[in-house]
Amino acid sequence: MMEPTTIEGLHCANCGELLKGEFCHHCGQSVHSVLKPVHHTAEEIVETVLHVDSRILHTLPALFLKPGFLTLEYFAGRRVRYIAPFRLMFVLCLLTFFVLHLVTNEKISRTFEQRQTTVLLDHGQAFAQASNADDVRSILQNKLDALNAVQTFGDSSTFAQAAKAKQQLLEAANRRLAELHAPPLPPSSVAAEGHQTSSFDHPIKPIQIGWLPGFANQRLTSMLQHLRDNWHTYQHGDPVSSEAAKERMISGVFGKLPGAMLVLVPVFALLLKLFYLFKRRLYMEHLIVALHSHAFLFLWLLLCTLLALLAGWLEPHAAWTAYPFNWLERILVLWAPVYLLLMQKRIYRQGWLMTVVKYWFIGWLYFWLLLVVLLVAGALGIAH
Repeated sequence: MMEPTTIEGLHCANCGELLKGEFCHHCGQSVHSVLKPVHHTAEEIVETVLHVDSRILHTLPALFLKPGFLTLEYFAGRRVRYIAPFRLMFVLCLLTFFVLHLVTNEKISRTFEQRQTTVLLDHGQAFAQASNADDVRSILQNKLDALNAVQTFGDSSTFAQAAKAKQQLLEAANRRLAELHAPPLPPSSVAAEGHQTSSFDHPIKPIQIGWLPGFANQRLTSMLQHLRDNWHTYQHGDPVSSEAAKERMISGVFGKLPGAMLVLVPVFALLLKLFYLFKRRLYMEHLIVALHSHAFLFLWLLLCTLLALLAGWLEPHAAWTAYPFNWLERILVLWAPVYLLLMQKRIYRQGWLMTVVKYWFIGWLYFWLLLVVLLVAGALGIAH
């Protein structure tokens, strides 16, 4: 479909209003048709992406380096150049917890690999010291127990690694048994030992809270049952079940954290409203302050995580980078409390004494609220 070369005399296809520009001033619909060739659609997608990128370039540096600047710009009505506060905070929240989840799984997997290497490193010498078949079996069992103990902390790939490591141990043990003219051990001997999963034959007692509706009591009972089952399986299950329970709990916790942080934002805005009650500001103004404060904290946490990853990757190859990275990490850690204090001072425009006192009380109350919310999110995640 051809695009109109002029809008003079045209009427809006949606509401019939006479058009005075490319967008209807009555309903807001564009005069341009959505039925376009593919190459025009691709051009619009590129334009949209570049437009978003330009807003990111205006928003993120100002958010991180200029305390309170974005908030004051919103109060002054200059909003088009910047990403909206809620979208900014929400995207940074999801991105930060996504990266933290990846880093957590990577560290857990690395811990398993290091422990596995330690177990396998000296297996030849250990079995060589065995003087009889019973010693070989005892050494094998000790090393299998060591692998089983750390395997439950690995990710989904570590179970295959552990199976390969156990096979190597079995082969080394059988070589020593052959030298001692003893019968070899069957493959079933490398099966995971230790605690077996004890099933919960009796469900927990149903929760009955009088002022809650029936479905809420049932939900709480189900969550408590899942929490107990997951934790017990993680602690005492076989490696497969334990690893699956660990995956459920970690994924559940990281899945609940973004929602938990969203709950904290309006609560933090309410704290600001109470402490600055006589400033006669609208609650929405405090909410924008809270959104930008949390967006900064998520961006700060993301940068701290990425900086730590970069330092850990570079130091083995260039040891001299340890000194500057240590200083950067210290500066970054100190920047968060300084930034929030300067932001509070700049926005609410009180003297330094009152600003510091209120900053301390708000921070103290927020710390306990954050702790409670994180504990609840952790419990909900374990009950996943």
